[in-house]
Amino acid sequence: MGPNKTKGRRFPLLPLRGLLVYPSMVLHLDVGREKSVKALEKAMVEDNLILLCSQSEVNIEEPAQEDIFRVGTVAKVRQMLKLPNGTIRVLVEGLERAEIIQYTDNEEYYEVLAKELHEAENVHPETDALMRTVLTQFEHYINLSKKVTPETLAAVSDIEEPGRLADVITSHLTLKIKEKQDILETIDVTQRLEKLLDILNNEREVLELERKINQRVKKQMEKTQKEYYLREQMKAIQKELGEKEGRAGEVEELRNQLSELELPAPVKEKVEKEIDRLEKMPASSAEGGVIRNYVDWLLSLPWNKFTDDDLDIVKAEEVLNDDHYGLDKPKERVLEYLAVRKLVKTIKGPILCLVGPPGVGKTSLARSIAKSMGREFVRISLGGVRDEAEIRGHRRTYVGAMPGRIIQGMKTAGTSNPVFLLDEIDKMASDFRGDPSAALLEVLDPEQNNTFSDHFVELPFDLSNVMFVTTANAAHNIPRPLMDRMETLYIPGYTELEKLEIANRYLLPKQKREHGLEEEQLDIGEDTLLRVIREYTRESGVRNLEQQMASLCRKAAKSVVSGGEGPIRITPDNLKDYLGVAKFRYGVAELEDQIGTVTGLAWTEVGGETLMIEVTVVPGSGKLILTGKLGDVMKESAQAAFSYTRSKAVELGIATDFYEKNDIHIHIPEGAIPKDGPSAGITIATALISALTNRHVSKDVAMTGEITLRGRVLPIGGLKEKSLAAHRAGYKKILLPKDNERDLKDIPDSIRQDVEFVPVAHMDQVLKHALVEQARVH
Repeated sequence: MGPNKTKGRRFPLLPLRGLLVYPSMVLHLDVGREKSVKALEKAMVEDNLILLCSQSEVNIEEPAQEDIFRVGTVAKVRQMLKLPNGTIRVLVEGLERAEIIQYTDNEEYYEVLAKELHEAENVHPETDALMRTVLTQFEHYINLSKKVTPETLAAVSDIEEPGRLADVITSHLTLKIKEKQDILETIDVTQRLEKLLDILNNEREVLELERKINQRVKKQMEKTQKEYYLREQMKAIQKELGEKEGRAGEVEELRNQLSELELPAPVKEKVEKEIDRLEKMPASSAEGGVIRNYVDWLLSLPWNKFTDDDLDIVKAEEVLNDDHYGLDKPKERVLEYLAVRKLVKTIKGPILCLVGPPGVGKTSLARSIAKSMGREFVRISLGGVRDEAEIRGHRRTYVGAMPGRIIQGMKTAGTSNPVFLLDEIDKMASDFRGDPSAALLEVLDPEQNNTFSDHFVELPFDLSNVMFVTTANAAHNIPRPLMDRMETLYIPGYTELEKLEIANRYLLPKQKREHGLEEEQLDIGEDTLLRVIREYTRESGVRNLEQQMASLCRKAAKSVVSGGEGPIRITPDNLKDYLGVAKFRYGVAELEDQIGTVTGLAWTEVGGETLMIEVTVVPGSGKLILTGKLGDVMKESAQAAFSYTRSKAVELGIATDFYEKNDIHIHIPEGAIPKDGPSAGITIATALISALTNRHVSKDVAMTGEITLRGRVLPIGGLKEKSLAAHRAGYKKILLPKDNERDLKDIPDSIRQDVEFVPVAHMDQVLKHALVEQARVH
C-alpha cells in the first residue's frame, strides 16, 4: 500500500523476536539490539509511541523489510530501565493495530510510515453468541491444559469488547507466531472470533489426544509394575516353600530367550500365551512338561534366520568339480539356480530329484551343492518310512508327541534356507497309518510350502527358501503327483574311463588317507585299476570299486606293519594275490556264433544288464514254455514275438505248422533275478527265428527294442545304461529302435568309438544284422 493512497504517521519500529503484542496488552520487553535501542530512544524523545512488529524468523539478527510482518501494534512506552548487562527493559502498553505503508531511509534505526487500523464499531447480533462460545471453549481448554491458570478465565470473562476478548484469549494460548499474527491481522471482529474458535477447537482435540495417550502409557506402566511386583512376591513365596527358583525360574529363562529372538508376530504371540499358561500351572502337573517341550521347539526353530548365498558361480563350479567327476547336468542346474538368484533376489528354492543307480554319488552331490552355495546341509532318509506322522508330526495331545522329520531337519540346520536332502524317496511305503508320500506333497510344492503345516508346531512354517534335493534309484516307484512337483535329473552309470578317473582322483587317495598310508607306500597302476573295474566289480556306480580299493589298502597296511620293505606295488599279475580270483569274466560276449541264443539289454534299478535269451525247439504239441522269473509284461512280449514269427513263417522259410508239432521253450537264465518290461521283444523274436531256421546269431550283436505283431520296433528307455552294460560285456554292435536315435547324444564318446549303434525300425532289419548265414538244409 503506497503512501499516496492513505496518509500515515511516522513511527520508530521495534522488531520483536518470538513474541507478539496485541492492543490492550501491557508487558515488559528486554531490548538489546543496537537499532532497537536507538528506536526506543527516538520514541522517548518524541511522543513515547513506537510500532511493535514481529519477525517471521526468530534467529535473524538484522531483519530486512521482508522478514518483518506488515501489521503490528502501536504501543506506548511507559517505563524504561537500563540493566547492568547493557540491555534495556521497557514496559509497553499496546494501543492499536497499524499497518506499515513504507519504510523510510534511516541508517540508525528502523523508521516506518504506518497507518492505524481502527476496529469496526458495527457489532453483529451473533457477536454475543460467538463471545459466549469462545469463553466456553476457552474454559474447556483451561481444564485440559495445565499451562493456563483458572484465574485467567475470571479475568477474561469480565471483558465486554469482542475484539479485545479475542486478543486477550489469543495472547494466553501457546500458539505459533504465524497463528497469532493471523489473529492480529484480522480487523473484522466477527471474523476474528470465528478464527479463534477454530484454533480453540483444534487445540482442545490435540490436548484430549495427549491426555488419552498419557493415560494409556500410565496404565501400561502400572500393569508392568504390578506384574513385576507379583512375580517378585511369587519368587519369595517359592523360596520360602523351598522350591529352588522352580517353575518361576524356568518361566523367566523362557521369557529371556523370547526377548532375545526376533520371531514373527503370530509365533511370538503363541509363545507368550504358552509361557503364561506354563506359569499358572502347578509344578506337579504333567501338562507343564508338554508345554515346556512345545515352547522349547518353537524357540529353537529358525523362523527368521538365513545364511547369505555365496553367488560366486566360478567358485561354486570349482567346488562341484573338485568333489565330483562328470555329473554335468546336475552341476549345470545348480549353477543356473545361482545365476538366477544373483539377478533376482527372491526366488523359490528349486526341488531337484536325482535319479540313478546306487553308488553314482547322488547323496554326496547334494552335500557338495550346499558347500558350493555356502548353505547349511541337512539329510533325512525316507527309506522304509511308512507313517504320515514321520513327515507331519503328531498332535500335541499324544504322549511323546514331537514334530515331523521336516521340522526336525530345519531345527538341525538352524537356518531357513538350507539344502535339504530327502534320501531314498522311492523307498517309502504306506500302510494303515497313512501315506507319507501324500504328506510330502505339501513340502515339495513351491506354491504351498511357504505355509507348511506341522501337526505338532501348529503354526505355518515357511519352507519356500529351502533347496530340496531328493534321490531315488528308480523314478517309476515315485508316486506321480510327487514326481510332478520335482525337476528330475537322471544320473546314469559311469563308463570304464570315468570309473578309472574317479578311482585315481578320489577313491584311492581317500582310502590311502583312511588307512594311514603315505602316498608312496602303495603303488597301483592304471592297468591294475582297470583290471579291478573289469574283473572284480560289475556295477553302474563306484561303491563296490571303493570297497575293493579299501581291501587293497588294508592288505598294504598289514604288509607295512609286518615290516615289509619298500613300497608295495600291485600289478595286473599279482592282483589275484590281494583280491582273490576274479569274480567276473570281462567281455562275456559269446565266443562263437550260436543258434537260438541272443543277447538282450535290460535296465534295472542298479544300472544296465546284459540278458541271455535262449530258445529251444523240441517235438511236442505246440506249448509255449516261458521260464526265468519273468514279469507279466515280459511274458506278453514273448507272446507277441511268437505271434509275429507265426505270421512270417512262410517268408522266413519255416514250416507253417511248426507250432503244432513242436514245444517252444524260451528261457532267460539267472532265474533268481526278476525280469520285466517290453524291451526284450525283438531279442526274443530273433532267438525264436534263429532256432526255427537253424541260423546262427552274430556273437558281437546285442539288442533292445519292443516288438509289435507286425514286426515294428518301438522305442525303449534307459539306452545309456544298456549301452554301458553292452560295452562292459564286450559287444561291438548294438541294435536299437530308430526312435531312440535322439538318445545317442547322451552316450559317452568313449563308448561310441568302440561300439557301432544301428537304428532299426522293423524286424527285417534286425534279422539282417543279427543272423549271419542262410538257413541250413534239413
